[in-house]
Amino acid sequence: MSNTTLPSKKLPLFERESKSEFGLGKLPTVSGKYSDFIVYVDESGDHGMQRLDANYPMLVLAFCIFHKRYYCETVIPALQKFKFNHMGHDLIGLHELEIRKEKGAFSSLFVSRQHKNEFLDELTSIIDTSNFILISCVVDKMRLREKQGTSQNPYHLALGFCLETLYELLEEKRQTGVLTHVIFERRGKKEDNELELEFRRMCDAANKLNIQLPFEIIFATKQVNSTGLQLADLVARPIGMSVLRAGQENRAFDVLKRKFYCSGGRENAGAGFENWGLKIFPTLESEKPR
Repeated sequence: MSNTTLPSKKLPLFERESKSEFGLGKLPTVSGKYSDFIVYVDESGDHGMQRLDANYPMLVLAFCIFHKRYYCETVIPALQKFKFNHMGHDLIGLHELEIRKEKGAFSSLFVSRQHKNEFLDELTSIIDTSNFILISCVVDKMRLREKQGTSQNPYHLALGFCLETLYELLEEKRQTGVLTHVIFERRGKKEDNELELEFRRMCDAANKLNIQLPFEIIFATKQVNSTGLQLADLVARPIGMSVLRAGQENRAFDVLKRKFYCSGGRENAGAGFENWGLKIFPTLESEKPR
């Protein structure tokens, strides 16, 4: 491995900007080769179309977009402190399934129901107060199969929407002239190869915008213990449940509503995100296309 030194021209991202520029509503200054934003992706559910889980026939893809400086200086420390306070060290990954079903490292962590609720309340608070933008697609696989059969890959459908919407967001931020890295958690060799092929195909103008997308795919294992990937994991299922059980109380989703990329900018946070930052597929009859 080479000991390549990062070029000094990238330092202003962390040295020149003031705290007032952290907000995602501000337009960052573009300098160097890489975007000022980083994207972490995770999914809830699986892409299989032959056998559907009657309790959760959904595939959710969630893109969490962070300003790099804010992510480094605020989001990572907040989650690290949370881990030290509750678990004594920071090596445990926060995964929604393991927390919800109390598996793995969480099988003996909670001493009571109240303790678990306090843990979840504090974790929800961190997500609530963290600044990031959310782009997500929910594929109702049961409705998709009824309408189009089993030939479609729901993961690829969701990926297309999310990448196209990500480009529109970064266009607003004046970041389309530089490279943005999109981080995915590894799922398996076959799945990763298929995803990378589809990702690169879409970035090579095979998208509804008919343009090349300035994105690079990066794969990471769970062992990397990435803060961004853990947050993406935590938000994906609540988004799916908001569609599967629409109208049912969903506190986690109530917090996420204010994170979605929306039509009215920061002033309209929490509204105007349907079919904008959040896409439900197949499109519901009540939804109007963008």
